[in-house]
Amino acid sequence: MKLNEIKDNRGARQSRVRVGRGIGSGLGKTAGRGQKGAKSRSGVSIAGFEGGQMPLHMRLPKRGFNNIFAKDYAEVNLGAIQKVIDAKKLDTKGTIDHAALKAAGLARGGKDGVRLLGKGELKTKLSFKVAGASKGAREAVEKAGGSIEIIERKVPSELAAAKKGKARDARIADKAAKSSAKA
Repeated sequence: MKLNEIKDNRGARQSRVRVGRGIGSGLGKTAGRGQKGAKSRSGVSIAGFEGGQMPLHMRLPKRGFNNIFAKDYAEVNLGAIQKVIDAKKLDTKGTIDHAALKAAGLARGGKDGVRLLGKGELKTKLSFKVAGASKGAREAVEKAGGSIEIIERKVPSELAAAKKGKARDARIADKAAKSSAKA
């Protein structure tokens, strides 16, 4: 056997059947859809349709609550941080922030930042710059001789309002400069 002689087994690759291409093909006229009814028409989705009766998924009561204002923090335990430090995957010099924890593989997600939790034991003196920390985590870091700096995250609506205000102030200043130039 040579490389140029390699080919698939017989019947391994079949081209798709092109339906509705004349009566001689065997799948002409109705193209295998039978006659009439919703399933024979195009653009029909009847999954969950119960003949007009209220579908089961609509009869069941709604449950739970989804808070649209909830913060998304990447939660990291101190024990996990110590384990990564012992494995020499995290540099202990300087401040440890979201980017450093993400690079070490500890912080997944967390668009609103990192929150430190106190599970586990921390033996190394570290300085953190995070979005939040539990009381136990704060005590453990300070006991090890480290420090925690909590960064305040700006709310997007406040940032947009501030930006809008700056743009408005710039327009007013331009108008004032043009009117003083004309006078």
